[in-house]
Amino acid sequence: MSRIPRVSRERMSFARTIGTAPRARSGNGVRQPAFALAAGAAAISFALAGCSSGAATPAADSDSVTVSNQWIKAADNGMSAAFAEFANSGDREVRIVDATSPASARMEIHEVVGSNGATTMRPKAGGLVIPAHATAALAPGGDHLMFIDLKAPLRTGAQTPITVKFADGSSTIFTAQVRDFAGNQENYSPSGDTAAPAHGG
Repeated sequence: MSRIPRVSRERMSFARTIGTAPRARSGNGVRQPAFALAAGAAAISFALAGCSSGAATPAADSDSVTVSNQWIKAADNGMSAAFAEFANSGDREVRIVDATSPASARMEIHEVVGSNGATTMRPKAGGLVIPAHATAALAPGGDHLMFIDLKAPLRTGAQTPITVKFADGSSTIFTAQVRDFAGNQENYSPSGDTAAPAHGG
């Protein structure tokens, strides 16, 4: 019997090593190399990681705003005004675009403008802007929240809730105390031209 050369035996050993690599059985009964399954698992893990690495949801405008020094002018009926200071701790400006209260049928955000020696209050176009890392004040003779069609008298010392809504749809509720105040009897101009009776904003 002839002897197999040493080099041939080494090649046959290497071939057997490759041919007998561990194999795993797939769901359909076909054996697959273990390294193929490992590669597939790695691809799935990478895809799942990509799905979970989306951008974080921006914080709501209301989360960065705090309210202080809030109060409301006492009134028996008709209209009145609320004042406060809003501080924005966020990195972008925010806007208050609406306000509501159970004390009146509706509310508006107002500004005061002067014309021909008289001052008139009117809806503030675009709402109240609070710059980033700054404050915006509602004060007598300036911007304010106006109560329209009071449902009951606003008596001195009473606490009244107000909800302000921001441009992104979020909102903040705060409570303001009613105080006596006789100043700033400006006229109210809903459309910016014809003035209605004053409400003391």
